[in-house]
Amino acid sequence: MSRLLQSVGLLTMLAGGCAVHAGEQEIRQSIGINAPQVKIDSISRLGNTGLYQVVTNGINIFYTDDKGELGFFGNVVDFKNGANLTQQEKDRLTKVDVAKLPLDKAIVRVRGNGARKLYLFSDPECPYSQQMEKELQAVSDVTIYTFLFPLAELHPDAERKARLIWCARDKTQAWDDMLLRQQEPAANDAPCATPLKDVAELASKLWIKGTPGVIFENGKLVIGAIPRRQIETLLNAAVPKQ
Repeated sequence: MSRLLQSVGLLTMLAGGCAVHAGEQEIRQSIGINAPQVKIDSISRLGNTGLYQVVTNGINIFYTDDKGELGFFGNVVDFKNGANLTQQEKDRLTKVDVAKLPLDKAIVRVRGNGARKLYLFSDPECPYSQQMEKELQAVSDVTIYTFLFPLAELHPDAERKARLIWCARDKTQAWDDMLLRQQEPAANDAPCATPLKDVAELASKLWIKGTPGVIFENGKLVIGAIPRRQIETLLNAAVPKQ
């Protein structure tokens, strides 16, 4: 048993004894005094465990006792069914309504019948975005919507490259050339407005802080490059049931 799960078990046993349980307001006040830097979004009791789940800054989760005096971070797992309760809650908090994504601000690539859907927030200079493109090469029967999301603070030349890609005569070819072959498209002298600012604002609202940000049709968000096998599994799991 890991140290984390031992801690969960210990706190559960203590909270299950004869104790006077504080209310949410008391827990909020206690955390506010002892950890004033924490911005609390919600506090809720975690089933019958005696633990309280605290959500901070939109998507971060930690747990506390019934007095708000102890805190620990990590995954809480239900031994009965193996469910990762923490991950389930994170999935709920970060779930994306794909119907509201502005697809006119994305580069669209259709492979095979295009039946499955994948939405990418990607930085042309990010090595993990480049790795993701290599993994996607072998994925068929998918429509990929790519939102250009250059992280200038990490990759100073990324915004320039993103603009070149968006303003190219063939955006799809320009993207593939840049990410897979490190070839820049020819500059287009014609006036060209880009959606980069809108995409950056959207990424912030969706809690996408890094690239690639991968969204599946069921709204599941994954941050970081993932292997082809996992891509296929998540794509198939996300297909709407008929």
